[in-house]
Amino acid sequence: MTAGALFLESLSSGVITQAEIDWLLSQQDRLTRAEQAAMQRLGRLLDQGQIQLGCRIERPAHPRVTVS
Repeated sequence: MTAGALFLESLSSGVITQAEIDWLLSQQDRLTRAEQAAMQRLGRLLDQGQIQLGCRIERPAHPRVTVS
């Protein structure tokens, strides 16, 4: 996962996991300025309660199709 993908996923789902936060913190020294700015925004959204710390239920990659 990239920092940008994590940012977009968190915005769209409204959730970030503890593992994702831990990964971001471990990558801090590798982030570009744009990624750092996005992560600061993510932190503000967390502080404001617009993004929640929790778990995300994974959606199956391909829904099951039954043939009758």
